[in-house]
Amino acid sequence: MRSIWGLIALVATATFYLYLLSAFLPPGPRAVRVHDSEPEHTVHDDEPEEEILRLKFPSDLEELRELAELLQFYKTEHTGYVFILFCSAYLYKQSFAIPGSSFLNMLAGALFGPWHGILIACTLTTVGSTNCYLLSRTFGKRHIIRIFPEKVAMLQKMVEENRSSLFFFLLFLRFFPMTPNWFLNITSPILNIPIPTFFFSILIGLIPYNFICVRTGAILSEIQSLDDIFSWGTLLQLLLIACVALLPGALIRRYSQAHFKLDGLEPNGHQKALNDRKTR
Repeated sequence: MRSIWGLIALVATATFYLYLLSAFLPPGPRAVRVHDSEPEHTVHDDEPEEEILRLKFPSDLEELRELAELLQFYKTEHTGYVFILFCSAYLYKQSFAIPGSSFLNMLAGALFGPWHGILIACTLTTVGSTNCYLLSRTFGKRHIIRIFPEKVAMLQKMVEENRSSLFFFLLFLRFFPMTPNWFLNITSPILNIPIPTFFFSILIGLIPYNFICVRTGAILSEIQSLDDIFSWGTLLQLLLIACVALLPGALIRRYSQAHFKLDGLEPNGHQKALNDRKTR
């Protein structure tokens, strides 16, 4: 129980810190609310009603665009504050295995541009995943084994079979997510994966995914009309994204067929035997 309470205290502290960062923002823009439903001849003595724009994690593309526009304003006036806020939110999500990093990757592209964005996203992904590794090793090893006994046993068997080429095997798992990245992060200490190997497999293995998200965010922030979508520049960028997504995967798949032992495992972490039973 001591480990559970320690983790809860750590999550609460990090949440409070993130709340303070978002709550005490410097003065920012306000959204003006127009009274369209009232007659045109009505005279208002007061100014139009204003609504304070607030920060929150985006859950769809529309919220992502609004958040990017808001942070662009803060970036011009308070560059350091925006950078610290973005890094803190990203590390919070990665460290505690919270879904939604794809939206933050796209936000990195919209805020910092494609090249600075990919550098920031890769760094934060690696540091946040390493934090998750350390938290799992410190607080949650026995609880993870108790909650996911079969999945942990399956991964343990595969890691031991591919121990001689462990680094490339981990790269393969990142390129082809047969198990979710967050689950691989929290089980790596149980699988006795050395932290340097884990660190560099994350740094290299998630470059294609981070590049796709960051570049997409940069493109979305530049598009103002449908004509922009079909411009030669946008089409070339989309082609580059497709190449980055497909080429590393094709190379690692070809290597894995000759060097890795993947018996019983199919995409999304399902055992092959379960699928065979369904087809009978």
